[in-house]
Amino acid sequence: MSEPLTKSSDPPVKSTAAELWDITKVVLQALALAIFVRIFLYQPFNIPSGSMENTLLVGDYLFVSKFSYGYSKYSFPFDAIPFSGRIWSGEPERGDIAVFRKPTNLEEDFIKRVIGLPGDKVQMKDGQLYINGEAVPKVRVEDYDEPDRYGNDRKIPRFEETLPNGVKYFVLDRWPDSEGDNTSEFTVPAGHYFMMGDNRDNSSDSRFQGPDKVGFVPLENFIGRAQIIFYSTDGTAGWLEPWRWPVATRWSRIGQLTR
Repeated sequence: MSEPLTKSSDPPVKSTAAELWDITKVVLQALALAIFVRIFLYQPFNIPSGSMENTLLVGDYLFVSKFSYGYSKYSFPFDAIPFSGRIWSGEPERGDIAVFRKPTNLEEDFIKRVIGLPGDKVQMKDGQLYINGEAVPKVRVEDYDEPDRYGNDRKIPRFEETLPNGVKYFVLDRWPDSEGDNTSEFTVPAGHYFMMGDNRDNSSDSRFQGPDKVGFVPLENFIGRAQIIFYSTDGTAGWLEPWRWPVATRWSRIGQLTR
């Protein structure tokens, strides 16, 4: 005798509409997660100028942690949630590399290093940084090799500075007696910070006060702290030239933590 027929255990075949809806849900969930990360956790930024050389180079792409300092209206795209001050506020630390809105032009994002805290006295004398009357240790190290537009390297004097809290970093000193090498003594107002670029002779920062200048940066203007370089290109390949991307990519910089 033949065995009785049994029902198949295979699942029913989904309709095309159901499959499209499943795909759409996955895409929407991924998009919602990306938007959440972008708004509240990490925001990508690219470096358009050389003011932070050689710590950050033109063509570096990095993630900025937005939760490090809490949130202000500048934390959100298009300043879409207007309010004053910060929520879950965290204070920037001396030596942090931070992204902020330029106080005299709130449409511009800047990235600099936190040098002076509220109440600090900051001054430059003959290219030497002073904080609260004490010279910040500055030691000559190996020169920075900077390629020019012809592909030749130029030797740029490089120094290691050590801030009072022990943070160490490199600065470039291109020219003697440049505009920012000698300043008056600045007293950082309450709720503000003194920001400087590591490329000392090629940085618009808190050393320069007045209309259209950076000046002191209010805590409210901070967007986040630079954390890690996730991509870097030397600019020799455009976005429509994918076959040149591998050569233009600075592979050794990918994954570097910013400090």
